[in-house]
Amino acid sequence: MIRILVTCVSTVSIIGMVAGARGGYGMSMFAAQSSPPDPCYDENGNPRRCIPDFVNSAFGKDVRVSSTCGAPASRYCVVTEKDEERSRDCNICDATDPKKSHPPAYLTDLNNPHNLTCWQSENYVQYPQNVTLTLSLGKKFEVTYVSLQFCSPRPESMAIFKSMDYGKTWVPFQFYSTQCKKMYNKPSKAAITKQNEQEAICTDSHTDMQPLTGGLIAFSTLDGRPSAHDFDNSPVLQDWVTATDIKVTFNRLHTFGDENEDDSELARDSYFYAVSDLQVGGRCKCNGHASKCVKDREGNLVCECKHNTAGPECDRCKPFHYDRPWQRATAREANECVVCHCNLHARRCRFNMELYKLSGRRSGGVCLNCRHNTAGRHCHYCKEGYYRDMTKAISHRRACKACDCHPVGAAGKTCNQTTGQCPCKDGVTGITCNRCAKGYQQSRSPIAPCIKIPVAAPTATYSSSEEPTDCDSHCKTPKGKMKVTMKKYCKKDFAVQVHVLKGDKAGEWWKFTINIISVYKQGGHRIRRGDQLLWVRAKDVACKCPKIKLGRKYLLMGSDDDDSRGQSGVVADKGSLLIPWKDLWARRLRKFQQRDKRGKC
Repeated sequence: MIRILVTCVSTVSIIGMVAGARGGYGMSMFAAQSSPPDPCYDENGNPRRCIPDFVNSAFGKDVRVSSTCGAPASRYCVVTEKDEERSRDCNICDATDPKKSHPPAYLTDLNNPHNLTCWQSENYVQYPQNVTLTLSLGKKFEVTYVSLQFCSPRPESMAIFKSMDYGKTWVPFQFYSTQCKKMYNKPSKAAITKQNEQEAICTDSHTDMQPLTGGLIAFSTLDGRPSAHDFDNSPVLQDWVTATDIKVTFNRLHTFGDENEDDSELARDSYFYAVSDLQVGGRCKCNGHASKCVKDREGNLVCECKHNTAGPECDRCKPFHYDRPWQRATAREANECVVCHCNLHARRCRFNMELYKLSGRRSGGVCLNCRHNTAGRHCHYCKEGYYRDMTKAISHRRACKACDCHPVGAAGKTCNQTTGQCPCKDGVTGITCNRCAKGYQQSRSPIAPCIKIPVAAPTATYSSSEEPTDCDSHCKTPKGKMKVTMKKYCKKDFAVQVHVLKGDKAGEWWKFTINIISVYKQGGHRIRRGDQLLWVRAKDVACKCPKIKLGRKYLLMGSDDDDSRGQSGVVADKGSLLIPWKDLWARRLRKFQQRDKRGKC
């Protein structure tokens, strides 16, 4: 089997290829007996480069021609030479008579040297007019040679073109002429270097030993190209041999000067273009990722792609196989496309070159739209608001559990990815922050749902000279009278709802930190809500008038007492009312407040 990676192909070797490729796909008839079940993988299942069979890709295909004899019927003469004397055998070309017609189908039919069938142009289509043959290969092929077997003398000037976009644009493959400069503005037999490997050259070698019939023109796409020996690593030559269509243009007939003879009409009938066989040898272009081409549902020729590749030429990775960039397979490396690692949580991914480089060219896939509450490049961790269930594999659809952080006790909705612990507010504990910590009790505040429990109720220490001998006579307010009336409200300068937080002894005073929750009467010092100090004489605390417990809420009604206080804050004495708070008092005190504004006090 002849591979497209030949280093140098001479005209002689091309003739051998032409002979072997006649009849289409016969070259590989014995290959299947010794090849493995799938040539794209070795006996251990490892991927390896595979290429389709070398074929004559023109065989059986339609060729569009610009000129064919026989419409209308016309005379043509074949010049023969015997004993250095030329003679002409004249016949009729008639498109309506199968026995006398020379249609384009004869260019690509089965070539039989003993029964030649020849396409033939109209007589004497001479320069500046030309005749073109256009062949569509149906998909991209890597072309090794283009050959034409003539029934007429070979043209004096002709050109071979290729298209890579199905005939939209054309680039020259090769020029043939005895007048290269005049016909194509090209030097004759120019040298090919690495700088001009994709440049068509012009040669007159086709006229050597010019026969009147049966001459061959065979063009090798790689012959003389310096990088042909390293085809795998030459994108320039890989592009150079790629074609979807081939066009041959016959620019000038070779008349041997016969047009100057006396019988010029007979001479003109003797010259035309006639070709018995057009061959395009090569392989279906699959970039080393397929061993054959097949017809798809629409009847188009496509590669049967392996190595996780896709496309008519296996020229891209198939969906979800973008962990490394697509590359053509080489003899050393199959360069198969690699599936993205998404832990079964995504159906789509993309390739990121920067990540690929940072990974040491090992992985560049990025998963898209991770499902099952996962996140990350590989869907490998839980998204915000979820944490890993370590009893399940990361690929499990329930590998991530909701944090379920308490809406009041937690400081946020995001928990620890490993433990599931939610961030708790001060004094709050539990995995979901759903209870107060030891030493704290629940409050009604959504900001501080748990407050510290007081260590002990305040007690005063006195010397024998300081202690009151009779608390009943010391306290003006009889104990046990806890009613809240309009009369009591009017007698006091201020009325507030307070929350006693903590207390400390300060000489002959107790200093309590209180939070004023509601103000129903402000007094002369314009009491505001928030944290303030409450001052109570130690003697009053000892006699429990007022009676104070930390952590409790009270209704405090008292009088302004600047002289006795001497400090900022609120003063409560034995004449003040400090009554454990009841929620039903709030409405009653608001009524008292409205009456006070109307002058009822």
